[in-house]
Amino acid sequence: MSDESPKYRQGMVTRRSVLGDAHVDGALARQTAFDADFQTLITETAWGDLWSRPGISRRERSMLTIALLAALGHDEEVAMHVRATANTGASPADIREALMHVAVYAGVPAANRAFRIAREELAKVGRVTREESGA
Repeated sequence: MSDESPKYRQGMVTRRSVLGDAHVDGALARQTAFDADFQTLITETAWGDLWSRPGISRRERSMLTIALLAALGHDEEVAMHVRATANTGASPADIREALMHVAVYAGVPAANRAFRIAREELAKVGRVTREESGA
């Protein structure tokens, strides 16, 4: 659309780079008039502002994001961001370390749930072996 702001355009580039075209295309395809403003908000703010900042790497942002989402119990978002680590450079070992912090600072139940999600998602995309995932 012609009225996209520079921040929206930057956000869309970053969002696609991190989450992948298939995910972003699916989100946009599901967008309705009801949630269009929300999609613009997250594209401009989360992706155009925060994820586009130069201060830390995308790998580090992935680790922080996964830890925060796990601590808050946002399981679907944890899964999405674990899958996105294939694009951000965060390794399974990085994810493990982020979730170890969750265990201490946000609680073992939150970390336990997030470890299960991470194992399942990493196994789906072949980033851990069957034995490592417990499947």
